[in-house]
Formats: sequence, structure tokens, C-alpha cells
Amino acid sequence: MKFNGKNVSIGKNVTLGSNVKIGDNTFIYDNVSIGDNTIICNNCVIGEPTSDYYNKNGYENPPLFIGKNSLIRSHNIFYAGSKFGDYLQTGHYVTVREFTEAGTNCSFGTHSDIQGFCSMGNYVRLHSYVNIGQKSKLGNFVFIYPFVVLTNDPTPPSENLIGVTIGDYSQIAAASVILPGAIIGKHCLVGANSTVGGSYPDDTFIAGSPATSVGKLSKMPFFNNQGVRHYPWPNNFDRGMPWKKEEYTSWLKNNTND
Repeated sequence: MKFNGKNVSIGKNVTLGSNVKIGDNTFIYDNVSIGDNTIICNNCVIGEPTSDYYNKNGYENPPLFIGKNSLIRSHNIFYAGSKFGDYLQTGHYVTVREFTEAGTNCSFGTHSDIQGFCSMGNYVRLHSYVNIGQKSKLGNFVFIYPFVVLTNDPTPPSENLIGVTIGDYSQIAAASVILPGAIIGKHCLVGANSTVGGSYPDDTFIAGSPATSVGKLSKMPFFNNQGVRHYPWPNNFDRGMPWKKEEYTSWLKNNTND
């Protein structure tokens, strides 16, 4: 990709770190801060104003922060008022609404839609075509697979929005729907095509429509090709993970705050 500087617009009070690259036809609104070595590809809107921009006099764009070493691919729209840690990566046509916060090393897949007022930990991975409703809370190392929807309105249409909460290391398999106010504990697995409501403790395999608790995930007959139980998965998966050069249990002992 070439960075020709064509049709690039940069607003007021924008801070660009060293070696930041911005693609053609990209608009960066006021009060945006972009960390060192970050790449913003073609046809992006960074710091899109909130709806108040259109109907309130004296509007000032809330700050948007994107961390260092991030890669924002083409046709992304990031609204103002959000904060993202270092090493953020996105696919194409991603929309992130206002007042969303995410930690480091997060990944948002192509056509993902994050509806704002959400919080995410570190190493969260959203695959393609994922919809995250407002007020959702995702822990660290949460992976959400294609065509999953996190909902938030128990009596649509209403203003009584109740977000979904998903604990650290939990996995939400493809095409599942998580209902408003659902609470999924740590180290859980939601099976594909499940419809999940209610509350589930840590280490639960959740499946069905409507979903039920099948049992403790760590006791389920899910084995890898070495014949070892796959869950808890960090013991058996390290691609892109911070424990890649050491065993997960050793890494965890040295990183108890992560």
C-alpha cells in the first residue's frame, strides 16, 4: 500500500506519534491522538463526532486515543470518546461507536460493529461479522467468533439497556446470540448457534437454544490431537498470546494482574 497523502484531512488538536502513516481519503477529526508506528489505511474516519455534533452549539469532540503499533485497515469508522491500547488490529469495514474502551493487543474482524459504551480487556478477539451491543463488558482473552450478536434490550424497543458480561478467557462460538444482561463466567465455552440468557459460573460449557449448562468445561470430552483435554485452552493454545515463549501456568504466576 502506498501512502500518497491524497485527500487526507486532519482536524484541530490532533497528536500523531512518530512514524504514523495515514492512507488516502482519510479524515481525522479534532482531539484525536494516535500512537507511534500506527498505520491508518485508506478511506477511514477517525474521531467521527457523536450525534451532539449535529444538534448542539459549542460541541467539542471528545478525545479519541489509539495506541502504538496499531493497524487500522481500510474503511474503518472510529467514533470520538474512545480509548484503545497498543497493538490494536482491525479488518475492513469495522465500525466502533463512541465511548468504547479496549486494552492492548485487541483485534476486531472485518464488518465487526461495536455499538459504543463498551469495555474490553486485553487480547480480545472479535472475528468477522460480530455485533457488540452497547454496555457490553468483555474480560481479557475473550474470543468471539463470526456472526455472534451480543444484545442489550430486554423489552425492545426501550431505553432499558442491559449489557452482556463475559469473563476472562471465555469463548463464544459462531452464530450465537447472547441475550440482554447475560453473565458468562471465566473460562467458559458457548457452543455454536446457542441462545444464551441468565448467569453461568466459571468453567461452564453452555449450549443450546435456549442454552443450558451442560457441565464443567474442564471435564467435557474435548480432546486435542495429542489426546489431551483442550480446556482450559491457554494450556494448549499460544498463537499470538503473551505466554508463547513459556508455559501458560508459568506466565500466569508472573502476571497475576493480567
